[in-house]
Amino acid sequence: MTAHRIDKAAIARYRRDGFLAPLPVMDEAAMAAQLAQVDALAAMRAGRIAPGHNVKVHLLAPFLWDMVHHPAILDPIEQLLGPDLLCWAAGFFDKAPGTPQHVTWHQDATYWGLSAPQALTAWIAFTPSLPDNGCMRVSPGSHRTPLVHVDTRDNDVMLPGREAIAEEVDESKAVDIQLRPGEMSLHDVMLVDGSRANMSTQRRCGFAIRYIPAHLRSIGPVRASATLVRGRDHGHFDLEQAPEAPYHPAALDRYSGVLRRWMRNVLPNMGGQS
Repeated sequence: MTAHRIDKAAIARYRRDGFLAPLPVMDEAAMAAQLAQVDALAAMRAGRIAPGHNVKVHLLAPFLWDMVHHPAILDPIEQLLGPDLLCWAAGFFDKAPGTPQHVTWHQDATYWGLSAPQALTAWIAFTPSLPDNGCMRVSPGSHRTPLVHVDTRDNDVMLPGREAIAEEVDESKAVDIQLRPGEMSLHDVMLVDGSRANMSTQRRCGFAIRYIPAHLRSIGPVRASATLVRGRDHGHFDLEQAPEAPYHPAALDRYSGVLRRWMRNVLPNMGGQS
């Protein structure tokens, strides 16, 4: 047993509702230091992390590589997905105060192109995540049925495919996932989730890490890559390498190939939603 494991009641809640929150990862002071590194990383590239770099940004910054391997994140995920774990993707959802960017109601699995919807997202709060600044919202129990998605054609939607489910969500039953810096939520890849725009004066920055069990396969046209974070590799993905330094030339060169393959597998699925 470790300090980061969850009990049977928490596992049962996750299976029933499709999410679990809040769970501790690190204290607020440690997370403040992580946020400073995020801003330093952005400052290296014109003040922001480019969308193309935000697909698997842990391959471009050692501190984020370390985070996707963090025991406080992986211990409960191992209980939910099994001992052999891969990080399939990781990126920031960073909302500046008073901006229109938002996340429509959607299911994460829509375009992942995996052999089964057995995956989850760990959403780590780098800043407070509250209703006023656009915290994540979920529809409990909505993870049991795949839903049709459409392209909203709204460029303020923060999802790669600008997608949204085609049916209405009962807002009265939606739950706000409120997190302090250093806390995380876990949600099933099929759970309907979204978030409103940040109409507050406080930044909302979260890091979404996509984890899959290593027995899954990519069903796209090219062999995919992933990061082995725990346990045994099952040989279905090319394994990604740790970055030598932030935006190191060798890491950037590897990343360009990784991104090309990711886009070949994912973009056709996005196009099929509209």
